[in-house]
Amino acid sequence: MTNDTESLKEKTAKGLFWGGMNNGVQQLIGLVFGIILGRLLSPDDFGMIAMITIFTVIAVELQSSGFKTALANMEHPTDNDYNSVFWFNIAVSLCIYVILFFCAPLIASYYHQPALTPLCRYVFLSFVFSSFGLAQSAYLYKNLRTKQQAKSGMTAIIISNIIGAVMAWKGFSYWSLATQNIVYVLFITLMYWHYSDWRPRWHFDPEPIKRMFPFSCKIMFSAIFTQVNNQILNILLGRFFKPEDAGNYNQAYQWDYKCFNLLQGMVQTVAQPVFVDLKSDGERQLRAMRKLIRFTAFLSFPLLFGFGMVSHEFIITAIGEKWSTSASYLQLLCIAGAFMPINTLLYNMIISKGKSDTYMWNTLALGICQLILMLVLYPYGVRTMIIGYVILNTCWLFVWHHFVQQLTGYRLLSLLKDIAPFALCALGTMLLTAFITQGIQNLVLLLIVRVILAVIIYYLIMRIAGAQILKDCMQFILSKTKKQAP
Repeated sequence: MTNDTESLKEKTAKGLFWGGMNNGVQQLIGLVFGIILGRLLSPDDFGMIAMITIFTVIAVELQSSGFKTALANMEHPTDNDYNSVFWFNIAVSLCIYVILFFCAPLIASYYHQPALTPLCRYVFLSFVFSSFGLAQSAYLYKNLRTKQQAKSGMTAIIISNIIGAVMAWKGFSYWSLATQNIVYVLFITLMYWHYSDWRPRWHFDPEPIKRMFPFSCKIMFSAIFTQVNNQILNILLGRFFKPEDAGNYNQAYQWDYKCFNLLQGMVQTVAQPVFVDLKSDGERQLRAMRKLIRFTAFLSFPLLFGFGMVSHEFIITAIGEKWSTSASYLQLLCIAGAFMPINTLLYNMIISKGKSDTYMWNTLALGICQLILMLVLYPYGVRTMIIGYVILNTCWLFVWHHFVQQLTGYRLLSLLKDIAPFALCALGTMLLTAFITQGIQNLVLLLIVRVILAVIIYYLIMRIAGAQILKDCMQFILSKTKKQAP
């Protein structure tokens, strides 16, 4: 084994550790403040923000234009490359903000909510602030500076959530959620500047933009389609149903997102840089991807299936009976959420092979299928729409795999061998746990017992089965513990 291999393995392990630390702390803080905000605010407040989120996320993708991924996909990006991206992002974000500023009344008219006009103009400031940190973020990402990214994210999430909670307590309703997001973007941008060694110059060279754009534009469109796919129910529920319905769904989606993003964010931190580093050795690259998939499946299925099992107890205990409708939605969303981190690894492999067009068209196809399905199902109610959304997004795993197989030879049987044992064990664990605990009436006690029992059962199954990924995780944890010991 070469030193380069050991170095890459160490970087990957550290990246997963700090990516996990970052996402773990962010989701834990999000859990605490999500409970606080859920108790202080109403479904209508969350619905107001949910209806305009799609415009913010699309604007972010337009101003970034896929250049962060393009820089990560380059073997040796230059200072000039980063500099051109920096100034391009700022110019585009300012243009988009001006357009959306004047379009705010049209957005409010679409949703029949006049109050959305000033809210839009305030919320949209967030992507202007984020444009100043994209090049720094790309620099940290490309160089696997996951520790610095983690510290940036943790600092921003703590400050923004405290401010949001105080504003909600003072009665600022949905303005507290809007301010929370703006403060988060502002502080994470400042932290990226603090940790990044790169600084912009007062010069703009369009050549790097022209060179990267054929690749990055496909990433940009793919990211836009992905955001539309993720927000499709918020868009339609805000239009065809009441703000309360959009708020109930958005609350369920946000909790589901917090859960699966704990892993998705972790693997996303390292997947693209690692796959690009191994691009010249297809066999090693495939081995690395399969190991990441097994690691992700080992955690994703018990985490999401378990969260789905306790969704009712968690929602009612944490944020109150007024969100009981969200609990039933969350239980369904957790099924699709379990597959999201695995999908992330598969499409990162596609991108690392330079096939941004395949990624784009596949994402577009998912969006079209999803939109058609939602329009067909919306007369049957919100729950039916969510069921259709879950089924489609779960099955799309096999579409991503099809293209990965064409590029790498990763067979379907191999994929099933990598994920099915963990999925079946997690499902069996949750069914057994639910059966054993069905007689407990107290919701708080039921929540605690189910979580503890499910962890013990799943661990014992993995231990008895001799799961190699469990041994690798335990070995890594022990090695980190020894290094920290005096």
